[in-house]
Amino acid sequence: MRRLYFLVVLLLVSVSAEAQAPVILVFGDSISAGYGLESVDLGWVELLKTRLKTEGYGYQVVNASVSGETTAGALARLPRALELHRPRIVILELGGNDGLRALPLPQMRDNFVRMIGLSTHAGAQVLLLGMRIPPNYGPQYTSQFEAIYRDLAHAYKLPFVPFLMDHIALQPELMQNDDIHPNVKGQPILLDNVWPVLQPMLRK
Repeated sequence: MRRLYFLVVLLLVSVSAEAQAPVILVFGDSISAGYGLESVDLGWVELLKTRLKTEGYGYQVVNASVSGETTAGALARLPRALELHRPRIVILELGGNDGLRALPLPQMRDNFVRMIGLSTHAGAQVLLLGMRIPPNYGPQYTSQFEAIYRDLAHAYKLPFVPFLMDHIALQPELMQNDDIHPNVKGQPILLDNVWPVLQPMLRK
Protein backbone atom coordinates (compact mmCIF):
# COMPACT_ATOMS: atom_id res chain seq x y z
CA MET A 1 0.00 0.00 0.00
CA ARG A 2 2.83 2.38 0.93
CA ARG A 3 4.58 1.58 -2.39
CA LEU A 4 1.40 2.46 -4.29
CA TYR A 5 1.15 5.74 -2.36
CA PHE A 6 4.69 6.75 -3.31
CA LEU A 7 4.09 5.84 -6.95
CA VAL A 8 1.00 8.07 -7.03
CA VAL A 9 2.93 10.92 -5.41
CA LEU A 10 5.76 10.60 -7.93
CA LEU A 11 3.27 10.59 -10.79
CA LEU A 12 1.54 13.71 -9.47
CA VAL A 13 4.88 15.51 -9.02
CA SER A 14 5.90 14.58 -12.57
CA VAL A 15 2.61 15.80 -14.02
CA SER A 16 2.83 19.02 -11.99
CA ALA A 17 6.39 19.71 -13.15
CA GLU A 18 5.40 19.17 -16.78
CA ALA A 19 2.39 21.45 -16.39
CA GLN A 20 4.62 24.21 -14.98
CA ALA A 21 7.31 23.88 -17.67
CA PRO A 22 7.37 26.79 -20.14
CA VAL A 23 5.77 26.06 -23.49
CA ILE A 24 7.13 26.36 -27.00
CA LEU A 25 4.15 26.56 -29.35
CA VAL A 26 4.90 25.47 -32.91
CA PHE A 27 2.28 26.99 -35.16
CA GLY A 28 2.80 25.75 -38.67
CA ASP A 29 1.59 23.86 -41.70
CA SER A 30 2.39 20.45 -43.18
CA ILE A 31 6.16 20.96 -42.92
CA SER A 32 5.85 20.98 -39.13
CA ALA A 33 2.86 18.63 -38.94
CA GLY A 34 4.95 15.74 -40.32
CA TYR A 35 3.01 15.33 -43.54
CA GLY A 36 3.89 12.18 -45.47
CA LEU A 37 6.05 10.65 -42.75
CA GLU A 38 5.32 7.16 -41.45
CA SER A 39 4.86 8.69 -38.02
CA VAL A 40 4.72 12.27 -36.74
CA ASP A 41 7.27 11.11 -34.17
CA LEU A 42 9.83 11.29 -36.99
CA GLY A 43 9.17 14.98 -37.67
CA TRP A 44 11.46 17.85 -36.75
CA VAL A 45 9.18 19.06 -33.96
CA GLU A 46 9.43 15.70 -32.20
CA LEU A 47 13.19 15.78 -32.72
CA LEU A 48 13.16 19.21 -31.08
CA LYS A 49 11.48 17.74 -28.00
CA THR A 50 14.24 15.15 -27.75
CA ARG A 51 17.03 17.71 -28.16
CA LEU A 52 15.55 20.00 -25.51
CA LYS A 53 15.40 17.13 -23.05
CA THR A 54 18.89 15.86 -23.91
CA GLU A 55 20.44 19.30 -23.48
CA GLY A 56 18.67 20.01 -20.22
CA TYR A 57 16.09 22.58 -21.29
CA GLY A 58 12.89 22.16 -19.31
CA TYR A 59 10.37 23.07 -21.98
CA GLN A 60 7.17 21.52 -23.21
CA VAL A 61 6.66 21.61 -26.96
CA VAL A 62 3.10 21.87 -28.25
CA ASN A 63 2.77 21.18 -31.96
CA ALA A 64 -0.34 22.97 -33.21
CA SER A 65 0.59 22.61 -36.89
CA VAL A 66 -2.06 21.65 -39.45
CA SER A 67 -1.41 20.35 -42.95
CA GLY A 68 -2.73 22.74 -45.59
CA GLU A 69 -2.88 25.65 -43.16
CA THR A 70 -2.76 29.21 -44.49
CA THR A 71 -1.87 32.33 -42.54
CA ALA A 72 -5.59 33.22 -42.43
CA GLY A 73 -6.50 29.84 -40.95
CA ALA A 74 -3.68 30.05 -38.44
CA LEU A 75 -4.70 33.56 -37.40
CA ALA A 76 -8.22 32.31 -36.68
CA ARG A 77 -6.86 29.52 -34.46
CA LEU A 78 -4.12 31.42 -32.66
CA PRO A 79 -6.07 33.29 -29.94
CA ARG A 80 -7.46 30.04 -28.55
CA ALA A 81 -4.05 28.35 -28.67
CA LEU A 82 -2.42 31.26 -26.82
CA GLU A 83 -5.12 31.20 -24.16
CA LEU A 84 -4.88 27.43 -23.74
CA HIS A 85 -1.10 26.96 -23.70
CA ARG A 86 0.26 30.35 -22.56
CA PRO A 87 3.53 29.82 -24.44
CA ARG A 88 6.83 31.50 -23.70
CA ILE A 89 7.91 31.06 -27.35
CA VAL A 90 5.78 30.91 -30.50
CA ILE A 91 7.38 29.48 -33.63
CA LEU A 92 5.55 30.65 -36.76
CA GLU A 93 6.12 28.29 -39.70
CA LEU A 94 3.53 29.45 -42.19
CA GLY A 95 3.00 31.08 -45.56
CA GLY A 96 3.94 28.24 -47.89
CA ASN A 97 0.32 27.42 -48.69
CA ASP A 98 -0.49 31.08 -49.24
CA GLY A 99 2.30 31.22 -51.81
CA LEU A 100 1.45 27.95 -53.53
CA ARG A 101 -2.14 29.18 -53.93
CA ALA A 102 -1.02 32.64 -55.08
CA LEU A 103 -3.05 34.29 -52.32
CA PRO A 104 -2.72 38.08 -52.00
CA LEU A 105 0.61 38.94 -50.40
CA PRO A 106 -0.64 42.06 -48.54
CA GLN A 107 -3.21 39.85 -46.83
CA MET A 108 -0.53 37.30 -45.94
CA ARG A 109 1.66 40.02 -44.46
CA ASP A 110 -1.25 41.46 -42.46
CA ASN A 111 -2.05 38.00 -41.09
CA PHE A 112 1.55 37.64 -39.93
CA VAL A 113 1.50 41.10 -38.35
CA ARG A 114 -1.63 40.22 -36.40
CA MET A 115 -0.21 36.86 -35.26
CA ILE A 116 3.00 38.54 -34.12
CA GLY A 117 0.97 41.13 -32.24
CA LEU A 118 -1.25 38.55 -30.57
CA SER A 119 1.74 36.46 -29.52
CA THR A 120 3.78 39.31 -28.09
CA HIS A 121 0.73 40.76 -26.33
CA ALA A 122 0.30 37.34 -24.70
CA GLY A 123 3.87 37.56 -23.40
CA ALA A 124 5.53 35.23 -25.89
CA GLN A 125 8.66 35.66 -27.97
CA VAL A 126 8.17 34.97 -31.67
CA LEU A 127 10.54 32.98 -33.86
CA LEU A 128 9.78 33.46 -37.56
CA LEU A 129 10.68 30.69 -40.00
CA GLY A 130 11.05 31.91 -43.57
CA MET A 131 9.88 30.03 -46.63
CA ARG A 132 10.47 30.26 -50.36
CA ILE A 133 8.28 29.11 -53.23
CA PRO A 134 8.91 27.95 -56.81
CA PRO A 135 8.79 30.74 -59.44
CA ASN A 136 5.46 29.49 -60.88
CA TYR A 137 3.75 32.88 -60.50
CA GLY A 138 6.58 34.97 -61.85
CA PRO A 139 9.69 36.55 -60.35
CA GLN A 140 7.87 39.55 -58.88
CA TYR A 141 5.43 37.49 -56.82
CA THR A 142 8.21 35.11 -55.77
CA SER A 143 10.60 37.84 -54.62
CA GLN A 144 7.86 39.79 -52.84
CA PHE A 145 6.78 36.60 -51.06
CA GLU A 146 10.28 35.95 -49.75
CA ALA A 147 10.75 39.58 -48.74
CA ILE A 148 7.74 39.49 -46.39
CA TYR A 149 9.62 37.33 -43.88
CA ARG A 150 12.78 39.42 -44.00
CA ASP A 151 10.85 42.68 -43.67
CA LEU A 152 8.75 41.43 -40.75
CA ALA A 153 11.82 40.14 -38.92
CA HIS A 154 13.49 43.53 -39.35
CA ALA A 155 10.42 45.60 -38.46
CA TYR A 156 9.57 43.64 -35.32
CA LYS A 157 13.14 42.64 -34.37
CA LEU A 158 12.28 38.94 -34.47
CA PRO A 159 14.63 35.99 -34.30
CA PHE A 160 14.52 34.72 -37.87
CA VAL A 161 15.44 31.68 -39.96
CA PRO A 162 15.62 33.00 -43.55
CA PHE A 163 14.78 29.67 -45.20
CA LEU A 164 13.59 26.68 -43.19
CA MET A 165 14.26 24.30 -46.09
CA ASP A 166 17.88 25.38 -46.56
CA HIS A 167 20.17 22.46 -47.56
CA ILE A 168 17.07 20.33 -48.25
CA ALA A 169 14.89 21.82 -50.98
CA LEU A 170 17.25 21.11 -53.88
CA GLN A 171 18.35 17.69 -52.63
CA PRO A 172 16.03 14.99 -54.10
CA GLU A 173 17.30 12.38 -51.65
CA LEU A 174 15.98 14.52 -48.78
CA MET A 175 12.57 15.23 -50.31
CA GLN A 176 9.36 13.25 -50.64
CA ASN A 177 8.06 12.44 -54.12
CA ASP A 178 5.95 15.60 -54.17
CA ASP A 179 9.12 17.74 -54.11
CA ILE A 180 7.48 19.91 -51.43
CA HIS A 181 7.91 18.07 -48.14
CA PRO A 182 11.15 16.79 -46.60
CA ASN A 183 11.37 13.07 -46.05
CA VAL A 184 12.57 11.44 -42.85
CA LYS A 185 16.23 12.10 -43.78
CA GLY A 186 15.47 15.81 -44.12
CA GLN A 187 13.84 16.22 -40.71
CA PRO A 188 17.08 16.48 -38.68
CA ILE A 189 18.29 19.17 -41.09
CA LEU A 190 15.10 21.17 -40.50
CA LEU A 191 15.88 21.06 -36.79
CA ASP A 192 19.50 22.01 -37.43
CA ASN A 193 18.28 25.05 -39.38
CA VAL A 194 16.04 26.15 -36.50
CA TRP A 195 18.22 25.31 -33.51
CA PRO A 196 20.95 27.98 -33.77
CA VAL A 197 18.29 30.70 -33.76
CA LEU A 198 16.03 29.09 -31.17
CA GLN A 199 18.70 28.15 -28.65
CA PRO A 200 19.56 31.74 -27.58
CA MET A 201 15.88 32.23 -26.79
CA LEU A 202 15.87 29.38 -24.28
CA ARG A 203 16.50 29.41 -20.54
CA LYS A 204 17.76 26.46 -18.54
